[in-house]
Amino acid sequence: MLKKVPVDQLRLGMFLNELCGSWMDHPFWTTRFMLKDPDDLDRLRTSGVREAWIDTSRGLDVEPTDGDTAAGETAAEARARNEQELLTKAVAQPDSRTDLQAELQRASRICSRGKTAVVSMFQEARMGRAVETRALEPLVEEISASVMRNPSALISLARLKTADDYTYMHSVAVCALMIALARQLGLDQAQTREAGVAGLIHDLGKAVIPLEILNKPGKLTDDEFARIKTHPVEGHRMLSEAGGAGEMSLDVCLHHHEKVDGGGYPDRLSGEAISLYAKMGAVCDVYDAITSNRPYKAGWDPGEAIRKMNEWSTGHFDNRVFQAFVKSVGIYPIGSLVRLESGRLAVVTELIEGSLLTPKVKQFYCTRTGARIAIREIDLTRPEVHERIVSWESPERWGFTDLDELWNSEPTRH
Repeated sequence: MLKKVPVDQLRLGMFLNELCGSWMDHPFWTTRFMLKDPDDLDRLRTSGVREAWIDTSRGLDVEPTDGDTAAGETAAEARARNEQELLTKAVAQPDSRTDLQAELQRASRICSRGKTAVVSMFQEARMGRAVETRALEPLVEEISASVMRNPSALISLARLKTADDYTYMHSVAVCALMIALARQLGLDQAQTREAGVAGLIHDLGKAVIPLEILNKPGKLTDDEFARIKTHPVEGHRMLSEAGGAGEMSLDVCLHHHEKVDGGGYPDRLSGEAISLYAKMGAVCDVYDAITSNRPYKAGWDPGEAIRKMNEWSTGHFDNRVFQAFVKSVGIYPIGSLVRLESGRLAVVTELIEGSLLTPKVKQFYCTRTGARIAIREIDLTRPEVHERIVSWESPERWGFTDLDELWNSEPTRH
């Protein structure tokens, strides 16, 4: 039986089923575990969590007190109530985007905690312990709320990963990208939430791949690449054995490397044999992979990545899904290097909802003089601004290595 109790009534031997409140309020990657460690109990009592759900069928109940008339709920009643609370919170999210700089601060905290959670999840998997996908839902809700407020913030920050933490931050990034794409495709709240979970666990099979292969700085041998290609099947196996993973998550885990022309793996599916969700996973996975720094190469500029993916889209991606993805991240995603009509180069700093061709940019280089100029942020949607973007540019061609620092710094407004 599930029972909601104040944190100060928790004691060792209780089975925690859920912690009430924000995922950011507590230090645990999972919220379902037997309370055995006194340090965990102390951390709970000093956290921002005030109440918790315990399962008295799997652990101790609260100690009885005089006049105690609290009644527990059945598991079905608790699930129904929790679902209703979740939907109520989702509906209450504001429709308008918050300021990018404000959301970047919150997104930074979510990325940090998200990496910690995914590292723990992979460690559990490496030790052969079952990964409970339900425990990841609070993290997915935090990511979803950030994407709702301003999708560019967390998606852009999650791309700024180091080569060493790529495997873990990649999961956080793909989760955010899947949520943004699901919203663009008009999926309902439950489907969007499940898409986020699917993104978070899509690469779980890499937990059984040796780290020396995952982090190898040079080209993989044929045998090493063959080992890497086993991760969808390994992840699907682990999730299936653990139970609890939704059908969408299982499908995305197994088939996010399939291509519409049948050239993918592990099952060489093609066309409509690939589900919508696996097609979504394929686009999100590739975008984050090619825009991230890897042990063996630097990531591409986001705009260049979109251009390359468009070239591959006929055989690799479903066209409808890819076009929706472009709308969700922008034709010129944050961090893209662009040439303005004046001949100046600029980096995209913020997307304007409903205006894919006219984002905010920071101009910083004059191609005519071949020199840097004073940084100036320009909102291309404003009527008095007569600049427009005429093309993407390759940062590698110009030798720029500080574009991420440029877009991620406080704006200089004019």
